[in-house]
Amino acid sequence: MRNLRSLIFFVSLLSMCGCAVKPVDFRDTISEAKSAVFPALVYVRVITEGTSDGKIEKFESSGSGVIISEDGELLTNHHVVDRATRIRCQLTNGEMYDATVIGKDKDLDIALLKLSADDAARFPVARLSGRNLDVGAVVLAMGAPWGLARSVSMGIISCNDRYLEGAGDYTLWYQTDAAISPGNSGGPLVDTSGEVVGLNARGNILGAQGFTIPSPIILEVLPNLRKYGNAHWAWFGINWQPLKDFERDTAFGATNGVIIAGTERQSPARLAGLEPNDRVVAVDGVPVTAVFREDIPSLNRMLALRDWGKGVRFDYVRDGAVKSVVITPRSKGDVEGAEVECKRWGLTAKEINRFDTPDLAFMAPEGGVFVSSVAWDGNADNAGFKERDIIKRIGGKEVKDASELKKIYDDAVANVEKTFQLGVEVVRKGRKIQLVLNFRLDPEKEDSL
Repeated sequence: MRNLRSLIFFVSLLSMCGCAVKPVDFRDTISEAKSAVFPALVYVRVITEGTSDGKIEKFESSGSGVIISEDGELLTNHHVVDRATRIRCQLTNGEMYDATVIGKDKDLDIALLKLSADDAARFPVARLSGRNLDVGAVVLAMGAPWGLARSVSMGIISCNDRYLEGAGDYTLWYQTDAAISPGNSGGPLVDTSGEVVGLNARGNILGAQGFTIPSPIILEVLPNLRKYGNAHWAWFGINWQPLKDFERDTAFGATNGVIIAGTERQSPARLAGLEPNDRVVAVDGVPVTAVFREDIPSLNRMLALRDWGKGVRFDYVRDGAVKSVVITPRSKGDVEGAEVECKRWGLTAKEINRFDTPDLAFMAPEGGVFVSSVAWDGNADNAGFKERDIIKRIGGKEVKDASELKKIYDDAVANVEKTFQLGVEVVRKGRKIQLVLNFRLDPEKEDSL
């Protein structure tokens, strides 16, 4: 009531002075915000490699991006440029450039690119905001939905701390009803002050609800993308559970700390002796608490940004007693295995990776390769190979990684006139199976041996 009287007095005073109070036109606010970022908007077209029908093929796709430095650095999504062989960019003024990848991270789904231009070239820049938005904040989603460059949609922040299962290891997401459709990926989400508040990453065909990576999270990782070419994550191998887990209908009788749900095989945490149901209450003397699952990503990110090889002290409670242990993290490493094409055999194979294929890694903890695609009616198909078969041995030789498989394949093709049959041992759904691969026929030639 006091504030209302003050406002009435202030307006009356302005009227007595003959000062006109000009109402704010929201359309002007939106136009100014759009104009601040629009020149830095980028339409991205990409040639990528992918596996299909037993071979590696090239595909074309598109996305969006935003320039963040005068010398041509731009942000987009990891999934936009993953396995790219060529990246082409078009600015809103029509100028066209190729781009190269400086750094990328699959977990956060972000990538930092650099426009291929003269050193003297200078580009319009959009500013990344370091603040978190409140629910209800008006935002603009910019990009190239369906390949339609220079598009803008408007909405509000529907939720500013959305947890997405399977995509929330290191970040919570902005949820917005600003239309985010295929092609918007990598484009900026902009607030009414004309700052980039996030990078659009997930939408749907209808564009009804989309999800955006908040810019404060991007700013935390950006230096590592520039320096190392990746997020440089440290890995402890701990899976967390909040004190109040609604999804699993579980609540723990504690008000502080976070529960260890489990540890990864051969991880630093397991080797240090941490066990399921231990309740961690402090990290390097700093109290930690995760009451809800929305509290987990920030904890993961804090740990993942630690230096490799430097010990971290964990204080935890087990059976009512407080204990401590120092754990030295190691590099998280690749989150996806290398892939190899065996064209004459009619299959492609990929390395098992604990992050990309955890179920196969459980069955083959020592690693290995698995069949990622099989050509219909090809030699592998006729031999009985199935996708996700784990290849253990070929012709009596153990297969440990993609490079070993490629060598075995090259040797076999080079000596096909001597022998065109190999015994192959695979593991399928936990069972060992023996197959006979006959590659006498060459699918690339009409006449074979």
